[in-house]
Amino acid sequence: MVRVVLKRGREKPVLNRHPWIFSGAIQRVEGEAADGDVVAVADYQGRFLARGYLNRRSQIAVRLLTWDEGEVIEGDFWRRRLGRAFASRRGLADDPATDAYRLVNAESDLLPGLVLDRYGDYLVAQFLTLGIERWKADLVGLIADLLPPRGIYERSDVEVREKEGLAQVSGLLHGEEPPGLVQITENGHRFLVDIKTGHKTGFYLDQRENREKLARYCPGKEVLNCFAYTGAFAVYAAAAGAGRITNVESSAEALELARRNVALNGFAEREDEYVEGDVFQVLREYRDQGRTFVLIILDPPKFAYAQDQVESACRGYKDINLLAMQLIAPGGILFTFSCSGLVSPGLFQKVLFAASVDAARDVQIIEKLSQSSDHPILLTFPESEYLKGLVCRVV
Repeated sequence: MVRVVLKRGREKPVLNRHPWIFSGAIQRVEGEAADGDVVAVADYQGRFLARGYLNRRSQIAVRLLTWDEGEVIEGDFWRRRLGRAFASRRGLADDPATDAYRLVNAESDLLPGLVLDRYGDYLVAQFLTLGIERWKADLVGLIADLLPPRGIYERSDVEVREKEGLAQVSGLLHGEEPPGLVQITENGHRFLVDIKTGHKTGFYLDQRENREKLARYCPGKEVLNCFAYTGAFAVYAAAAGAGRITNVESSAEALELARRNVALNGFAEREDEYVEGDVFQVLREYRDQGRTFVLIILDPPKFAYAQDQVESACRGYKDINLLAMQLIAPGGILFTFSCSGLVSPGLFQKVLFAASVDAARDVQIIEKLSQSSDHPILLTFPESEYLKGLVCRVV
C-alpha cells in the first residue's frame, strides 16, 4: 500500500485521533497513488499511525478512516461503520412522532465526507470528498440494503466539493424519485420539505431539540421569528400557544412554504405576519417604528465560510443581536444562534456581550444550546461543533 510519511513532530494530531491531515504536515508520499485512493500514514520514522484516503488537490490531504493497522478498507468496513451510525439513532427510528433526522454525520460518525439524512420514506445523501465519492456506488448499495428506503436522492450540490476537485451534482441515486415536497413529522409536528432544492438537505434537522426548548418559552408571547425559512420555529411556537408571530425571511418561496407548514398543523386561522425582506433592514424599520416583541428568534445562515471572514461575520452577528436587544421588551427572551463553525461558542458569547453594552441592556444567559443529538460532536474533532445558541433574558 502507498504510504504517506509525516514530517517530524507532526504526528500528534493523528495519535490523538483527529481525522484530518493537512498538506503541510506531509514529508513525502511513497509509491504511486491516485487521489482518492486509500493510503497508510506513518510517522517520520516509518511507524504506522492510521489509514485514510488521499487527495493532493485539497488542503486536507488525508482524511483518516481507521487507526487499526489490521483493519482493511473494503465492503465490510463500510457496512460496519454504517451499521454503527444507524444503531446510534435507533431511539429516533423507533419514535413514531419523528421520521426526519440525520443518520450519518460525516467525521463525527467516522465516515468522513458522508452525510445521510432521513426524510420520511426517502434518504438524502451528500458525498462531499473525493475519497468518499470513489465509494459512492458501494455505499448507496449498502445503505439501500441496510435501510430499504423508497428512494435515495443526492444533494452534493455544495461548494466544498470544488475544493476536492469535484463538480456539484444532485439527482436520484436509488429507487423512486421523491415528489417536489416530502411530508415529514418532527416531534408530532408536520412539515413539507423540498429535499431537491431546499437549504442544506432540505430542512434544518440540527435544530430539532432547540425547537422543543423554544416551545416552553412561547405561551402567550408575541414572537419575532427572524430568518424564518420554512417556518419550523413558527410551528412550534404556534403549537405552544404563542401570540402573534411575525416571520421575516428574504425568500418569498420559503415564506410561502412557512405559511403552508403553519396551516398544515392546524393554525391556518392565526393572524400571524409573513414579511418578505432583508432581516437587518426590517429590524431597523421596526426599531424606528418603536415596535417591541416579548420573544425574538435569530437563526441566521452561516456568516463565515473561511477564516478571513470571521471578523466580518462577528460584525454581522453583533449588528443583528444589537437590533434584537433594542426591540425586545423588558424581561423578554432572545433565542440567538450561530451556525458558523469558525465562530467558537466563546467568541459568539463575546459578540453578544458587545451588543448588550451598545444596546445598554442587561442580558442574562439562561440556557446554552447546541446541535441536536443526531449531529454528534466527536471529542477528537472539535470542528464538528458548529451550531451554538444562547437563550437570553433581556432585562
